Amino acid sequence: MARIEQAVEADPILGLARPEVLGNPYPAYARLRETAPVFWHELLGSWVLTRHADCLAVLTDSTRFASDWRRAGEDVPAPLLSVQTLDPPEHTAIRHLLLDGFRAQDRHALHARLDRQAGELLAELARRPSFDLVGELAEPLALRFVTAFLGVPAPDLAWFVPMSRTVVDGMDAGLWPEKHEPAVAARAELAEYAGGWLADPPEDGLIAYVAAHADDSGVDPAVLRNSLRAVLHAGYESASRLLGNAAAALLTMPGALAAFRAAGPATGVDELVRYDAPVQADARVCVTDTEIGGVTVKAGDPVTLLLGAANHDPLRFAHPTELRLDRAPNPHLGFGRGAHACLGASMAIRLAGSVLTTLATDHPGARAVAEPHHRRNLTLRGLDRFEVTLRPATGEEVRP
Repeated sequence: MARIEQAVEADPILGLARPEVLGNPYPAYARLRETAPVFWHELLGSWVLTRHADCLAVLTDSTRFASDWRRAGEDVPAPLLSVQTLDPPEHTAIRHLLLDGFRAQDRHALHARLDRQAGELLAELARRPSFDLVGELAEPLALRFVTAFLGVPAPDLAWFVPMSRTVVDGMDAGLWPEKHEPAVAARAELAEYAGGWLADPPEDGLIAYVAAHADDSGVDPAVLRNSLRAVLHAGYESASRLLGNAAAALLTMPGALAAFRAAGPATGVDELVRYDAPVQADARVCVTDTEIGGVTVKAGDPVTLLLGAANHDPLRFAHPTELRLDRAPNPHLGFGRGAHACLGASMAIRLAGSVLTTLATDHPGARAVAEPHHRRNLTLRGLDRFEVTLRPATGEEVRP
C-alpha cells in the first residue's frame, strides 16, 4: 500500500486524484505548465498538453488530430460511435441533424419553465435548515431541463445517476482500466434507452424533430441512438456539474454571490466555467506527424489536453487564479472548441445562469455549511456532495 501511495504522489497525473489535490488541482496544473508544458505520460501512453495555445491548436485541427480513433487504426466499440467520437464526413451529418433540431425548439418556453422550476425548488429548499445542493438541486433540475428539451419524461434518478456516473468514471479508464468495461456497458444501456424514444417519439422536443428527419439524414441508426444518448448524458453531466462547481465557488468565497449578481449571468457564468470547468480534459489521436509546443507528435500518438490547466494559463488570462466575474473577453476552453465543442454547453450555461441568478436575487444569504466534496473524476470535474443553507447566518441581516 505504501508503494502505491508513493507512486500516486510522484506521478503528475495520478497525483491529481489525491484528496488534498482533488479539491483544488490548479496549483498542480500550474507546476506542470511551468516545468513540463508538453510531456509524455507512460501510464496514459499519451502526450499531455497544459498550455492554452497548444490545447486550442489541437481542438481546432481535426485534420491532424482525430476524435475518431479508427483513423489511427484503433478498434472502437460500437457503443462509443456517436457525434462525440466521429470525424467528418460521418460527424457532419449527425451534428447537422442535432443542431437543426436544437434550433427548431421553442427555447423561450423551455427557459421560462426552467426559471419557474428553479425558483420553486429553491423556495422549497429554503424552508429547510440545510440541504445537499448536488443531489437535491443540481442533479434533479439538470435532468428535468435536459429531458424537457428532448421532449421525453425524465428517467428515475435512482437508475439514471449511477448509470451516468459509471460512464463518467470510464472517461478515466486510461488511469484505471477496470472502469472501461462497466462504462461501455452503461453507454450501451443508455443508448438502448434512447433508442426507445425513436420507436415511439414524443410530439414535441428534439427527439420529435430527429425522429421526423432521421430517414433523410443519412445517419446510421446505431450512431443516431448513441448520439441521443450522448446528448442526454452530456447535457445532464455538463449542467449538473457546472452548477455544483459554480455554487461551490460562489458560496465559499465572501462576497462572491453579490459580485455575481452585479456582473450578471452572461459574463458571470462564463468566468465560472473558466475558473472551475466541469470538462477538465479531452483527448485526440494524431494522424499526421505534427509539431506542437516544441515537440514532434508522431502519427498514432494519443494527445491528452488538460483544459483545466489551459483555462488558468497566465499567457492567456490575466490573474488566472482569481475569480473575476466581470472578465471579458473570456476565451476559455471549458466546453472545447471546433467541430466537437460540447453540444450540451448551452443547456449547462442556461441552467447555471438561472439557478445562480435566483440564488443571488432571492437568497442572498445562501452559504456553505460544509466543505464541498469532489468525486474522484479527473476528466469531468464535479461534486459528490455540497451541504448548503439558504438562510442568513445568525444575527446577519441580508437585503436583496
